[in-house]
Amino acid sequence: MKTPYQNIYNVLRLNRFIVLAVVIGAVLTCIISVIMVIKLHKESVNNAFVVNSDGSVIPLKMVQQNENLEVEILSHLELFHSYFYHIDASNYEKNLEKALWLGNSSVDALYRQKKADGVYNRLLQYSLVQKVLKVESKIVVEKELYGFQTTVIFEINRGSIVDVYELTTTGNIIHVDRNFPNNTHGLLITNFFENKLRKLENYEN
Repeated sequence: MKTPYQNIYNVLRLNRFIVLAVVIGAVLTCIISVIMVIKLHKESVNNAFVVNSDGSVIPLKMVQQNENLEVEILSHLELFHSYFYHIDASNYEKNLEKALWLGNSSVDALYRQKKADGVYNRLLQYSLVQKVLKVESKIVVEKELYGFQTTVIFEINRGSIVDVYELTTTGNIIHVDRNFPNNTHGLLITNFFENKLRKLENYEN
């Protein structure tokens, strides 16, 4: 013979089963969510995203940090030396202003020294054209400060006379905040020094 108490026990047993099932389901859901978040984070670290012209998001694989850093340093050095040494009467102010964004006070000090020595006045007076032909850099990227040695080959056109020179510069590179469009690489040249200048005879590109 069934009693009301037996029905209560059945209801309590059913409720306990439902509660246990809900708890287990919630725990499994939390575990799966955590795993998915970790996986998504790892994927986002290794990918960059850009917005296409139609509004769609395109994932791009990021290259290794050291490889990317080396490319940026070499590009930064080439850009700086081109601005600083590729000058003539029409562009020297604009190019030097751009170059000064890429280096610290050591670059500014060299610029002021050249200005005091009359380098830029002679450029104007004799309509000289100083053209960079080649920029090659050796860098050390194991740790910051990153060291560099750059060889710049440039010519000075004096009208009927064209002389070619080789200049060796050294210094260090540090990270700074990117500044668009003045310093897009977010790097800064420090301890800049002109080491050796020599005239090249019979230079061929």
